Amino acid sequence: MKKFINLSLGLSLVPFFALSSVNAQEPLNSAEGSPEIEEILVSASLIPISANRSANAITVIDSEQIKLRAPSSIADLLRDVPGFAVSQSGSLGAFTEIRARGAESNHLVVLVDGIEVNDPSGSDQVNWGTFATTEIERIEIVRGPQGALSGSDAIAGVINIITTSADQPYSANIFSELGSFSSSKNGFNVGHKSDKLNIKFGASHYETAGNNIRPNTGSLDDDGYRNTGLNLKAAYKVTDEFTTSLTSRHSSGMAEYDGNDAVNEFMHADFDREFTKVQGDFNSADGLWAHSLKLAQSDFENNQFNNAVAAGGTESDKENYQYTGTRFIENNNQQISVALEKETQNFKQHVTSGVDNNKLLERNVDSVALEYRLDPSDAITLAASARHEDNDSFENATTGRLEAVYRQFDNLKWRAAWGTAVKNPTYTELYGNYASFEANEFLIPEKSNSWELGVDAGLLDNRMQLSATYFNSKLENEIGTDWGNCDEYWVCPLFNNTQKSNRKGLELSSSFVVSDVMQASAAYTYTDSKDGSGTDEGRRPKDIASLNISWQPRTNANVNLNIQYNGEQFGWNPTDEYTLVDLSTNVSVTNDLDVYLNLNNLFDEDYQDVAGYETLGFGLSAGFRYKLK
Repeated sequence: MKKFINLSLGLSLVPFFALSSVNAQEPLNSAEGSPEIEEILVSASLIPISANRSANAITVIDSEQIKLRAPSSIADLLRDVPGFAVSQSGSLGAFTEIRARGAESNHLVVLVDGIEVNDPSGSDQVNWGTFATTEIERIEIVRGPQGALSGSDAIAGVINIITTSADQPYSANIFSELGSFSSSKNGFNVGHKSDKLNIKFGASHYETAGNNIRPNTGSLDDDGYRNTGLNLKAAYKVTDEFTTSLTSRHSSGMAEYDGNDAVNEFMHADFDREFTKVQGDFNSADGLWAHSLKLAQSDFENNQFNNAVAAGGTESDKENYQYTGTRFIENNNQQISVALEKETQNFKQHVTSGVDNNKLLERNVDSVALEYRLDPSDAITLAASARHEDNDSFENATTGRLEAVYRQFDNLKWRAAWGTAVKNPTYTELYGNYASFEANEFLIPEKSNSWELGVDAGLLDNRMQLSATYFNSKLENEIGTDWGNCDEYWVCPLFNNTQKSNRKGLELSSSFVVSDVMQASAAYTYTDSKDGSGTDEGRRPKDIASLNISWQPRTNANVNLNIQYNGEQFGWNPTDEYTLVDLSTNVSVTNDLDVYLNLNNLFDEDYQDVAGYETLGFGLSAGFRYKLK
């Protein structure tokens, strides 16, 4: 295993030794592993900017990478992202968390086409186990504190999932996949693109019998999963300056899981998600003004069942209204942006007993954000941003961020950033005992102060890309659990730690175009995350590494090898290290038909992300994608 870590580390570090002798002819794109030039990022600023002007550590996963990997879940893709630790409580569909840079899983804001999908009724987390991989055009990951731009919760970064749009006048596609564990994935999409209108609609259904995720409790049943999704995305160009757009997504399904003993082995959770956004964008003809008005809504419903008997659940929704305006000054060398935002959250729980059953709670937050960007020269970009939040449930908060970028050469970029962020207590943390609905009045928001230094380099005419980032973060008022004073129902009191928690580490990644038919990428992350007492935080391995090799033996065929290493996890619920190997092939039989074969967990590794929860062994799946028109 150490050899694999050393290999990933070596692939990431080798380019540094050649920097002085390289004189690439093309500008560097700082998005890790991406061959594109002057890539535009949607999530790194209040308005889209080029990657070269951002001081963030960035990873972009594009549609081609997703196609070649044909992953079962988005979490499988995100295991390759530097700084990301994935914790999956079982097999497909099981509750899955992602912790960035040693932070908590609800310290990461997740957007789908600009709609925030963090679930207030699920501790503001995103259950990645219920996210389908269909209809994804690209995934932008911006690491580091983004509170000044994205508001509370963005302590560790932002993930923006951008779905596909129609790319031709008329299109229709179908896909189907069968695999181990009685798994199947089927779907279709239709689209239309003209000078004025772009519209696309898709539907998908995924189902699997899974495996027994908790055999140590005496459980005998397999824990299955199903997910049905509907997606609509449309944009209409009213004039050359004004465009309107609509995004609507709906998913519903079921995930089975086991309780703490064989008596509670037949448990499952139903989920229902609906995301909608209406947006208008205006860009003045002279290019000096940009305006955007967005109205977004997210609805979540979660219901628990034990032996088919209702065992309670939660509901929540978020309404977000946002205006963003930008003024460009002096040939676009300066830009000033302002964002006005109003968000309303509603939370409702229903339990089998309790005098306050079905009580409804509401939160309101009004925010104003400012961002200033300046390019004093071709080589330098500076940026400052700040946000003030007026919160009716917690103390008001002001967060800030500073960025500096120095492009020393076309192929070498230095970057530095500092930022603050806050995370307000969740409904779950405040009302852990839902039956009584008595809030923990002593909990206060967590506060983060972080900085990072990074370098991005391009070598060998930019055939090789390198990114390295050192990050250091301190968290005040971390919310912890007093496990020694839990009641008979295992409801445990929470508290704010008076000592600061420390998270620091190093992220390395590189990609290399070996030849016209082969590309390779590697990543390695070292993370040291400790709570206020100096104890290692749980479910945050110190060492994470990945290696991906894509080989095109024929013009119509591709073979992809992916290796992921997850180091030993310390702290509470420790787990052993493991390595996963996936192999996939994709063949374009005709211009309209692709077939693919995936071998997952090729060496049948027996591993656990979360202690006590079994994951899948070796699996095989095969499928096709066909363009009807």
